[in-house]
Amino acid sequence: MLTRRIIPCLDVKNGRIVKGVQFKDLRDAGDPVAAAKLYQDQGADELVILDITATVENRMATLSLVHDVRQVLSIPLTVGGGVRSLADVQALLNVGADKVSLNSAALAQPDLISQVAKAYGRQCTVVAIDAKDGKVFTRAGHDATAWDVTAWAKQAEQLGAGEILLTSMNRDGQQSGYDTDLLRAVSGSVAIPVIASGGAGQLPDFLAALQAGASAVLAASLFHDGILSIPDVKTYLSQAGQEVRP
Repeated sequence: MLTRRIIPCLDVKNGRIVKGVQFKDLRDAGDPVAAAKLYQDQGADELVILDITATVENRMATLSLVHDVRQVLSIPLTVGGGVRSLADVQALLNVGADKVSLNSAALAQPDLISQVAKAYGRQCTVVAIDAKDGKVFTRAGHDATAWDVTAWAKQAEQLGAGEILLTSMNRDGQQSGYDTDLLRAVSGSVAIPVIASGGAGQLPDFLAALQAGASAVLAASLFHDGILSIPDVKTYLSQAGQEVRP
């Protein structure tokens, strides 16, 4: 059995962690550097940083913040937000990212996925998909596209994506459980790992996501607000028969 990964996510804006519901009503949730160190100390397998206003503001993720987080972090780090070119990817790798998440730019110029995979490897190439009612959304969930979620996931894999970060906009911040139907559909259509995002509310939700085909589970507000800790999740999953890192 593959080891299951537990991944905290830091949605950042203006250098601070923020969290909302369905991508709206953002509230401050703390300092990214302090949170990154805390989550690593708790046993996080990886960390994701998403600069959620970078695309809308026509800029890339803040390099100084990524650099500062890397100084306290030794686990793998994925960074996304406003990445539009190979030069942007290189800049993020230079300041400490291990993987780069492509979202809006990948939809606008799908060949960027292939370029990144060819230059830096599939393991570096994460395609983030924001899904709502079966469709793919872009620009931080602002704009709908014509893409069906499973069709875009397949296309991303064919172009070179090494991993899919799948967020259910319907469930985001609701703490009502991951969208297991969506996870089954996407994970059943691709051979690459799928990270479940959006909706974690209680321990059984993490198990349900993995049983629906996710390779990893991502959460934000549950961890930021101290409702659950990473050790809580790992202990629960281990007792449920899932292979997790200590």
